[in-house]
Amino acid sequence: MKRILSVQDISCVGKCSLTVALPVISALGVEAAVLPTAVLSTHTAFPSPAFRDLTEDMAVMADHWQKMGIAFDCIATGYLGSEQQATAVAAIYEKFGSFLFVDPVMGDNGKLYSRITRGFVEKMKDLCRRAQVIVPNVTEACCLAGVEPVGACDEAFAKMLLEKLGNLCAGTVLITGVSFGEQLGVAGRDGKTKEYFSYSREKLPRSFHGTGDIFAAALAACFVLEKDWSHAVKVATDYTWETIRATMEENRDPRMGVCFEKTLSRLPDMIK
Repeated sequence: MKRILSVQDISCVGKCSLTVALPVISALGVEAAVLPTAVLSTHTAFPSPAFRDLTEDMAVMADHWQKMGIAFDCIATGYLGSEQQATAVAAIYEKFGSFLFVDPVMGDNGKLYSRITRGFVEKMKDLCRRAQVIVPNVTEACCLAGVEPVGACDEAFAKMLLEKLGNLCAGTVLITGVSFGEQLGVAGRDGKTKEYFSYSREKLPRSFHGTGDIFAAALAACFVLEKDWSHAVKVATDYTWETIRATMEENRDPRMGVCFEKTLSRLPDMIK
């Protein structure tokens, strides 16, 4: 069985990060190993969550895995809380030599998160240089490309960002949240062929916390199952879209995340 190491935090309430990555990866028939970077009572969209940083434990756990001869088919990163954690991931990647899949979580809607410093951005750029796949949203793509951050962009702007990001990451680059008229989706540049591709679905009127984490988890799992990128992007996009639509049927605080439990059973058929 293929194995992904998912490196991100555990937010105990408010479905995102590891609490969604683990079930989504598992539903696609891939083993989900985890390296928690922190434990929070809720994610940070809630005020004043309890927080325990696990940076010092990351290298210790990786050393134990190496001693046990444990290997990973993919190291997939989500939210990293500090420059030190980004440095730790780079060291773990060098230790295990796996495929590196980076979701460079730094901001959204045209703004960087409050904890993101200039130094962190440089560390994230270094991580992206090592990666075979990066999956920024529009705001993060702007930041990595050295462009003034925006919250939304059309296809032409996305193509410009992809060209710039091709100088940063030699692998495949996928930008999420790109507007295609009445649709919203993904614009990408294949790392091997350098060809442009895109996929989109109808824009939905509501948004929920954690949908980027669900998309990235499904995409990473499709990769290790050796699906071609056009199919992988379609599966991840369709699953995320269907899950948002299912959650819209609930009277739900968007901070609590999407009801992926309602759609999880569909994933195995979607990947065929």
